[in-house]
Amino acid sequence: MTKPVNDPPISDDHYEENYGLDVIDRRRNALEEFDDAKFGWFHVRACIVSGIGFFTDAYDIFAINLVSTMIGYVYWAENGNKTPHDVDTAIKVSCSVGTVIGQLLFGYLADRLGRKRMYGVELIIIIVGTVGQTLAGNGPAASFWAVITFWRIILGVGIGGDYPLSSVITSEFATTKRRGAMMAAVFAMQGFGQVAASLVGLIATAAAQNAIHENQQNLDYVWRVVIGIGAIPGVIALYYRLTIPETPRYTMDVEQKIEKGIRDAKAFIEYGAAAGDYSDNVAVARTETPAIIKASWADFFHFFSQPRNARMLFGTAYSWFALDVAWYGLGLNNSIILKNIGFAGGDDPYNAVFRTCVGNIIINLLGSVPGYWITVFTVDYIGRKTIQIMGFTMLTIFFVILGFGYHAILSYSVPLFIVLYTLTQVFFNFGPNSTTFIVPGECYPTRYRSTAHGISAASGKIGAIVAQVGFGLLKDIGGDNAWIDHLLQLFAFFMLTGIFSSFLIPETKGKTLEELAGETESVSPLPEDTKIEEHQRRY
Repeated sequence: MTKPVNDPPISDDHYEENYGLDVIDRRRNALEEFDDAKFGWFHVRACIVSGIGFFTDAYDIFAINLVSTMIGYVYWAENGNKTPHDVDTAIKVSCSVGTVIGQLLFGYLADRLGRKRMYGVELIIIIVGTVGQTLAGNGPAASFWAVITFWRIILGVGIGGDYPLSSVITSEFATTKRRGAMMAAVFAMQGFGQVAASLVGLIATAAAQNAIHENQQNLDYVWRVVIGIGAIPGVIALYYRLTIPETPRYTMDVEQKIEKGIRDAKAFIEYGAAAGDYSDNVAVARTETPAIIKASWADFFHFFSQPRNARMLFGTAYSWFALDVAWYGLGLNNSIILKNIGFAGGDDPYNAVFRTCVGNIIINLLGSVPGYWITVFTVDYIGRKTIQIMGFTMLTIFFVILGFGYHAILSYSVPLFIVLYTLTQVFFNFGPNSTTFIVPGECYPTRYRSTAHGISAASGKIGAIVAQVGFGLLKDIGGDNAWIDHLLQLFAFFMLTGIFSSFLIPETKGKTLEELAGETESVSPLPEDTKIEEHQRRY
C-alpha cells in the first residue's frame, strides 16, 4: 500500500510573494476593464466638472484684456485714458507668475497627497482671488494697481493648480479609446471662457451706456461686474470637485491600496463612483508586497535622468514654452492688435470698450472655439504628435506671412489681415495649445504624472511671462505699436523651434497609460527561490 505523500510546507514569504503577484495581475485586469469601459455619464460628468474650471480660468485670464482698457479711463485719465504700460504689464504678468507657482505646487501635491484631496482647493483659491480683485481700490497705503496685482497672483496660483489636476484626473478616469477627446473637451472650455468674458463685457458695457456717456468713471462699476461674474461658474462646480472620487490608478499605484483600487475600478464601471466601502487598514495590510515602484525623490531623479524620459520631459516642457510665448503674447494683447488694425478703439469710452468686446468675440468665435473642437473630434484619430507638429508648422507659416507682410497686408486689405490672424487662432487650438495640455497628462507614470504635467505647464507660463514683458517693452519701439510686425516675426521663430521639440514627445494615441509608462510586461508567479526585489526591478 502506497503511503500518502504530504506536500511540503509553504513558507510565509513565498505565499506573500505569489499573493502580491496575483494582486498585480488582478490590478492589470481591472485596469484593462477600466480602459475598455463603455463611455457613460460619469465620463461626461468628469469632463464637465473639469471643464468648468478651465472655463473659469480662461474667463479670468483673458477678461483682463477688457479690464485694462476700462481702468485706463477710470484711473489714468491724465495719461490719455490709457493704462501705463508698466502697470498693464504688471497686472497681466502677475497672473502668470501665480500660475507658475500653482502648477509646480499642486502638481507635486497631487502626486504626494492625492488627486481627490487637492481637487477643489485650487477652485477655492480662484474664487477668493476673483472676489478680491473686485474689491481692489486706491488708498493712502496702497495703490489700486498694486492691490489688484496681488489678487491676480493669488488667482494665478489657483488657475495653475487646475492644469495638472484636471488633466491627470480626466486622463486617469478616461477610456483609452476616447481619452484624447475627453482631455481636449476639458481644455476646449477655455474657448467658451474667452467668448464669455467678452460677451459679459459687451452686455455690462451696453447696460451702462448712458452712465458711461455721462461720466467715464462709471466704467469702474463695469469692470468690477465683469471680473466678479467670473467667480460664479467656480462656485457652481466647487461641490462636484470636492466630491469627485479618487482615481483607481492613484489608489493602486501610489497609495498601494490595490484591493480598494480594484473595487473602485469595478464600481466605477458599474455605477460611475468609487465603492467607498473598503477600509484603509485592510487595503494596506493586504498589499505590503506588490512589486510596484514607490515614489521618492531618489526614484524621481533616477527616472528623469534616463535619456528617454529626460528627452520626453524636455519635449513636453519646451513645446509648451514655445507655444505660450506666442499664445499669451497675442492673447493678452488682442485689444492692442485690434486697435492697430482699426477694429477697436473709438472717440469715447463707450465705443472704445464696446468695439474691443465685439472684436474679441468675432476672433474667438471664428478662430479659437472651432480650433478647440476640431481637436476634440480628431485627436483620437489623427494623433497628438501629428496635430502638434502640423499646428506648429502652420503657425510658423502664418506668423512669417503676418510678420514680414504686416504693413503690406494692412495697406492692401484689413479683412485679409483679420482672416489670416483668425487662422492663427484656429491652428493654435487645432494644434499645440491643445496637445501640450494632453500629452503630459498621459505619457508619465502615475506616481509622477501630475508633477511632470505641472513642470511642463509651468514652463509654458514662463514663456507667457517672457512674452508679456517682452511685448510691453518692445511694441512701442519707433512709435506707438510700431514694432508689432517684428514681434510677429519673433513668434514665427518660436513656432519653428516648437516643431523640432515636438519630435521628442511620444505618440500617445490608442495606448493605455500603463503602456506609455512602460508597465505592460507580463507577470507570472515567481519560482520559490526568486526574490521579490528582482521582479520589482523588472517591473
